Amino acid sequence: MFRVGGTVPSMDPTQATREVFWNIEYTWLVYVLMVPTLAIFGWGFWLKIRRWRAGQPAVRFDRLGERLQLFLRNAVGQGRTIRSRYAGVFHTLVYTGFIVLFLATTVVAIHHDTPLHIMKGHFYLVFQSLIVDVFGLFVLVGVALAAIRRWISKPNLLVYTDEASWILVTIFVMALTGFMVEGWRIAVTDDPWAAWSPIGNVFALASDPLMSDAAMQTGHVVIWWFHLVVAFGFIAWVPFSKMSHVFTAPLNIFTANLDGYGGSLKTIDFETAERFGINHLGDFTWKDLLDFDACTECGRCTDVCPANTVGKSLSPRDIILDLQGLMHRQGDQFLLNGNGNGNGSGANASDELLPIIDQKTAVSPEALFACTTCAACMEACPVHIEQMPKIVDARRYLVMEEADFPEGMMDMMNSLESRQHPFAGTQFSRVDWTEGLDIDVMAEMDDPHEAEVLMWVGCGGALVERNRNTVRATAKLLRKAGVKFAILGREESCTGDPARRVGNEFLFEMLAKGNVETMQRYGVRKVVTSCPHCFNSFRNEYPHFGGSYEVYHHTQFLDQLLESGRLDGHGAADSSSGSSTITFHDPCYLGRHNGEYEAPRNLLAKVGGARQVEMERSRNTSFCCGGGGGMAFVDEPPDQRVNQERAQEAVDTGADVVAVGCPFCATMLDDGVNARRGDREVKVRDVAELLWDAVGDSDQTVP
Repeated sequence: MFRVGGTVPSMDPTQATREVFWNIEYTWLVYVLMVPTLAIFGWGFWLKIRRWRAGQPAVRFDRLGERLQLFLRNAVGQGRTIRSRYAGVFHTLVYTGFIVLFLATTVVAIHHDTPLHIMKGHFYLVFQSLIVDVFGLFVLVGVALAAIRRWISKPNLLVYTDEASWILVTIFVMALTGFMVEGWRIAVTDDPWAAWSPIGNVFALASDPLMSDAAMQTGHVVIWWFHLVVAFGFIAWVPFSKMSHVFTAPLNIFTANLDGYGGSLKTIDFETAERFGINHLGDFTWKDLLDFDACTECGRCTDVCPANTVGKSLSPRDIILDLQGLMHRQGDQFLLNGNGNGNGSGANASDELLPIIDQKTAVSPEALFACTTCAACMEACPVHIEQMPKIVDARRYLVMEEADFPEGMMDMMNSLESRQHPFAGTQFSRVDWTEGLDIDVMAEMDDPHEAEVLMWVGCGGALVERNRNTVRATAKLLRKAGVKFAILGREESCTGDPARRVGNEFLFEMLAKGNVETMQRYGVRKVVTSCPHCFNSFRNEYPHFGGSYEVYHHTQFLDQLLESGRLDGHGAADSSSGSSTITFHDPCYLGRHNGEYEAPRNLLAKVGGARQVEMERSRNTSFCCGGGGGMAFVDEPPDQRVNQERAQEAVDTGADVVAVGCPFCATMLDDGVNARRGDREVKVRDVAELLWDAVGDSDQTVP
């Protein structure tokens, strides 16, 4: 009978091994069953690939070095998955366990089916026995943790389906039965190397006093074949279940957008486009269609969505899943009408397919127009799905094909068309803010090329009263640093960002081309702006229209001036701001969209030694002010205001000052803080205002 496991001293570890098909007859059935398993598996993924290839073209296999780094970091290394600690732990346990068990199965196949008998000696003991057992245990623990979360904790962000539960049960059964057959083999054969298989050895020790050798042998045969059938069935099922993400997700990460969220929107060729925007599957790129199949249903995108947080109908996850379901339901028709050659042939089927925008689904106009384009969903997605560009593409269809959009956005677009700025009710001009400052205007200069930089004021800076202090402070700081700068004055028009985000691409291009023409006339090469939306347009979008510039957000440029010594920071420590506590709100279009988090904080560190505190959601997880995507121009229901949600978070830090770096954020948070601050005195001020208070001349204060 079985002895308590342990290696026998007289045994030579270099000879350690085991019989692959111990106690198993008719082993040829394994290979017979493998053929349909792999055939179904391959057929399932071929169907997916055919669907993707029917999409519009997209360049996503360039810059291979960068893509490989991203793949290693977020696919192999699970960089984004582990941001959520609990989910990251169980997913990593199951993920790494599966990899090791797959490698172990590969070793068995090589050892048994080729002349390379590698499953022996120290390799067999250390890897094939000890490491495989440990990682098999990882799978069991990981599935148990996932089950606790799904069946007991039940967080709101998950999608609760029978399929997800069956996946957990199947994986657990495969791992458990694997240990059972290993334990019975160890017990019956009195394996001298049992101690190297600690989990299997535990099963052996537990079974030995309860079962005879004959019973364990019978159980071994039954469970071995059961394990095989379950495993092969699971493999065949993978392409048709959410488990397909183990293949689609890594591919999606490898083909992710490398240009940042700020440059993720596609341009439209208005001369050749048959329709504008997207309302049918055939209008999506192949990468969009891959996105749908890569979704893991984790819900992180919806969990961080500001619109969803305040109770609006927008759910980025549900949009992706609804489109995925539509693609699967219409798959045959989609493929029948397209040749699947990867050149957008699915567009041939568009007129015969159901529209994707439907009031009864997650892809409703109401949901689409609730998006602030903050890209929090894209930043949170562990597999790099691009939700926001799809929302904007659908908006384009509604705006340019159906003329369907909220009333506030209509007023904004009418103002852009007639006055080249979005603020229909303002009485200010583009140059009123310069009163008393003697600012150079390009058109009035003898030689505009003498200007070192163009200070792009922006609509929010010039035409909104509370923001005029920001641009005045910026101008004074530039002058104090000896920077030769000028403005366009009345020749400045909106960059078109609000129009583009709400879906009016035609209006955006008209404004963009006009600005590029004006700037080329003056030979502009370097631009400084206090508006992250303008910053993003110049940096990521204007190059498509011939406008390539060296672009700085005002916090970046001022930070460089301080570091270089051109801007004298002496005396900042004596600033009256020193007793203040400041919290900084990261603008979406400066932070997430363009990756700048340090420059504003560097400047705030100069503000008289004022103490900085961070909001719970900051930097790349910053919560939107609610003004992006055209929402600054929409009257929201009182109980669904994103700006108040963010303002409450700022007030809860105990800060006296909420620092901002965006005119839209300033306006939205001003309103939000006033609604949520209670009896406390909390001010919203731009970083430039605070810096001028700290380093400006004592006789010059921002009016």
